[in-house]
Amino acid sequence: MKLLAGAITLATAAISGQTPSLARDQISIVGSSTVFPFSTTVADRFGKKTKFKTPKVISTGSGGGIKLFCKGPGIDTPDITNASRRMKRKEWEKCQANGVKNITEAVIGYDGIVLANAKAAPVISLTRKQIFMATAAMVPGRDGKLVKNPYQKWSDIDASLPDSKIEIFGPPPTSGTRDAFEEIALGKGAEAFNWLRELKAMKKGDPKIAEYAAQYGIPGEFLLQQGEPAGGKDIFRKIAWKIREDGAYIEAGENDNAIVGQLEANTRAIGVFGFSYLDQNRARIKGARVEGVLPDIDSIAEGAYPVSRSLYFYVKNAHVGSVPGIREYIAEFLSEDATGEDGYCVDKGLIPLPEDMHEEMADHVIALTPMTGQEKLH
Repeated sequence: MKLLAGAITLATAAISGQTPSLARDQISIVGSSTVFPFSTTVADRFGKKTKFKTPKVISTGSGGGIKLFCKGPGIDTPDITNASRRMKRKEWEKCQANGVKNITEAVIGYDGIVLANAKAAPVISLTRKQIFMATAAMVPGRDGKLVKNPYQKWSDIDASLPDSKIEIFGPPPTSGTRDAFEEIALGKGAEAFNWLRELKAMKKGDPKIAEYAAQYGIPGEFLLQQGEPAGGKDIFRKIAWKIREDGAYIEAGENDNAIVGQLEANTRAIGVFGFSYLDQNRARIKGARVEGVLPDIDSIAEGAYPVSRSLYFYVKNAHVGSVPGIREYIAEFLSEDATGEDGYCVDKGLIPLPEDMHEEMADHVIALTPMTGQEKLH
């Protein structure tokens, strides 16, 4: 009878186009390369101190991890995805459409996005405006109108900068570090231009948008969003958050350690990655000042370093109870021992949350409090 019941289940699944889910005894985690060192450290400790298997952690980048996470509710999809930026509105909606309904969001701490170069290279100090001018695909020209980025040397942007070729090794579009770099480095740098800052504040349908488009040479395709007239914020993002593709910015993949190696091999180059990689490789590389501030634990935690962000992971609540150890793993991650002020993840370069925020977050996550969709998602 058991064989017959199993055959009926398989036949029913085949007719409905569904594949029956098989139970797993190991937690599956994907996502951010920046969160990866912290997640693997927690996973290793968790595997050694509990009866559960060590979770499997794969670095796919934040965007790639969320895509896998949101693929569906089945046990063949990841249980947890790490992210070095917050889930986007369109990703949340994709999850909901695919049946991933109850998701818990955890903030584990802070990170700075650093620009660094080889230990043997000259010290460099940059403003976010200069970072935008060096990295964006289109920038205001001498007459103020948008042009394809003409800058080949740092000294072309500002005579005080090195007389060397612009070579920036950074993460690909699937990376949360790339998303955050575009938003809080390039985006804030673009706002140094008055007309771009004014454009960002314009609402959809504002007649000034057309005036600015004509005056500043905004491409026509930037003025539409899904076939409808775009608002100023959307147009601003298309200008400010678009990285050049002429060879000055080199995508180095999701492995930030590879960027460190590139910087040692090419002392003219600058790399973009999370603070933890700088912190763990200070014998090989050094961080650049941004707006006059060096990246370190104190400057990031206090908000003085201008290119910083929160780090996250997301839990698929439906898998809790089906995959053993999920609730215990997230409790370990949000424990004082792991991510508290003196936690072992802090030793790895994580900037911890303030004590009261950490306690509140731990309670929130261990209770598996689901997101509501009302969060401030981009």
